[in-house]
Amino acid sequence: MILVTGGLGMIGAHTARALVDLGHDVVVTSHRRAEVPSFLAGMVSVENLDVTDRDAFLALADRYDISDIVHLAGTIPGENPVDFFRADTTGLLNALDAARSWGVRRFAVASSIGVYIGRSEIPWHEELALPTADLPHLIVAFKKAVEPLTTHSLQGTGVQPVILRIGSTWGPLMDPESPFNPIPPYISAMLRGDGPKPFYADDGGDSCYAPDAGRAIALLTTAETLRHDTYNVSSGRPFSNRDLAEALRAITPDARLAILPGRQNGPGDDPYLDISRLTHDTGFAPAFDVAAAVAHYVAWRADNPR
Repeated sequence: MILVTGGLGMIGAHTARALVDLGHDVVVTSHRRAEVPSFLAGMVSVENLDVTDRDAFLALADRYDISDIVHLAGTIPGENPVDFFRADTTGLLNALDAARSWGVRRFAVASSIGVYIGRSEIPWHEELALPTADLPHLIVAFKKAVEPLTTHSLQGTGVQPVILRIGSTWGPLMDPESPFNPIPPYISAMLRGDGPKPFYADDGGDSCYAPDAGRAIALLTTAETLRHDTYNVSSGRPFSNRDLAEALRAITPDARLAILPGRQNGPGDDPYLDISRLTHDTGFAPAFDVAAAVAHYVAWRADNPR
């Protein structure tokens, strides 16, 4: 059985579904969210778990024979950054304790595209040295720390770490007004009949639809062998706001979409992730281009609030 912490969140739920589709038994944990999305209902075991409770975490092994762990649980920072770092670091260390105690095969953990901030090369690939740079958000700072904490904690244990440098992911179960990705709020405004905030046609960069991200993580978790410990997880192709506008107009030709020419900050390219390593080792290819992702998401939102 494969354990997915944070398994009722956006990426966790799509990862769990992809694992089920690959024929695996899955147990997901959730602390604040109880509602199981329709595409997971009846397919996984669900445990209410605060991952900062070490004893409760380790007790999962009394009920399940867990072979692999995908650690995606996390919190949103509040006013005190120390509280955020304490909670998420404690959860990570408890998950690593479990991986070592249970002798699992693989421990996959969420990092972020943000670890590459400061590199000018595009696309970003795993062999780039991570620079010292000012980071835009506490979550990115924590994800950058996750990588050495994980690899050093598992060194010599026989548990293979899999660092997931996850790109800009969006889709079903994301907060429709999320500050972390502009696509759901933009589509939400359109669905409400509001005039979405104008955007620049050539702005964009990395983008991955959540079911694709989940499938990539599932493949990395279950592959017979992996040649590396670190993998970019995304679509592997750049996205532009023009692509989004064209996809929306294909669905709603009368949509009011204010598009400004060019780029907000002048000429240049927005970064995106190279997924050659992921594709080589797992055979992954994204199932959704921008048009298919937008059509799927709009259909999902017709019956779901997020």
